[in-house]
Amino acid sequence: MPTRGVLYIHSAPRALCPHVEWAVAGVLGVRVSLDWARQPAAPSTWRAELPWTAEPGTATRLASALRGWQLLRFEVTEEPSSGAEGERYSSTPDLGVFHAVTGVHGDIMVSEDRLRAAMLRAGRGGDLEAELQNLLGKPWDDELEPFRCAGDGAPVRWLHQVV
Repeated sequence: MPTRGVLYIHSAPRALCPHVEWAVAGVLGVRVSLDWARQPAAPSTWRAELPWTAEPGTATRLASALRGWQLLRFEVTEEPSSGAEGERYSSTPDLGVFHAVTGVHGDIMVSEDRLRAAMLRAGRGGDLEAELQNLLGKPWDDELEPFRCAGDGAPVRWLHQVV
C-alpha cells in the first residue's frame, strides 16, 4: 500500500538543481521537473518542493540519494502507513542528516534505547537538555527555520498536520 510524503529542497545552488531532479527521478522512477523559486534566505540559492506518493521507505531512499551534496539543505517527510511508521529527514551542510520516526500526528517518537543512551551520556557529565534537543532535531530545526519560511507570496507547507 503506497504512502505519501513531501520533499522540501530548502536551498540548492542553481548548478545543482538538475542533479537534484535526476536523483529524485531515479528514486521515484518517473521524470521529475521541480518548480524552482529563488530562496530569499540565501539569495544565490533556489528552493522547491515535491509532494509524492510511493511505497513506504521512499523517504529513506530520497534522503540517501540527496545526502552527498554538501551545499544542499533539504527535508523529506513520509506519512505513516499500514505496517510502517512515518519518517522525517532533515539535512544541512553544517549538521549533516537528522532522522526521526514520526507518529500519526507528526510527533517525533524517540525510542527507549535512545533515551537511555542520552541519560547515560548526561550522567557522565553531558547536558541532558542538549541530548534531548538533539534527539528531537532542534539544531536542524533552528538552522532550517529561516529557509522554511516562504518568500514574497510563495506557498508555505508546514511539516505537520493538526488533527
